[in-house]
Amino acid sequence: RRDLYEVLGVPATATAAQIKTAYYEQSFRYHPDRNAGSAAAAARFAAVSEAYRVLGSAALRRKYDRGLLSPEDVRSAPQPSGRPPAPAPPSPRAPAAARRGPVPPPFDFDAFYRAHYGEQLEREQVLRARREQLRLRREEAKAQGRFHLLSNLSVGLIFFLGFAI
Repeated sequence: RRDLYEVLGVPATATAAQIKTAYYEQSFRYHPDRNAGSAAAAARFAAVSEAYRVLGSAALRRKYDRGLLSPEDVRSAPQPSGRPPAPAPPSPRAPAAARRGPVPPPFDFDAFYRAHYGEQLEREQVLRARREQLRLRREEAKAQGRFHLLSNLSVGLIFFLGFAI
């Protein structure tokens, strides 16, 4: 079994950040998706992942440094990403409906929004209606003002022409 520090290419005195950086660089370089069909790259990726699984955990690293690390400790260690292992996919023989189980009803966002923000929505609707009425009144007053101005000018012009004639 190789030294895990050598696998990652870091010294035994490396910090957690250095170990993490080395893992990310090598896992990116040897990832099976980037090296499709390469058994050597897949093996190297597995070795790098196992090394980080041990050295990335402070407790497992202490055990490894003391020589007390057992294979059971390595198997029970979390995945390198820190996420638990993904559940096994359902068997392909099971029908699709049986795998899914009961379908939950879709979330009614509109009902949620009305329940939590209903009063605010009503106030905003009332304000919008008032603003629209005010805008219409102003336009109407503006149109009437032009009409009055035009009618006053025309009456004044008629008086002026009448006086001039």
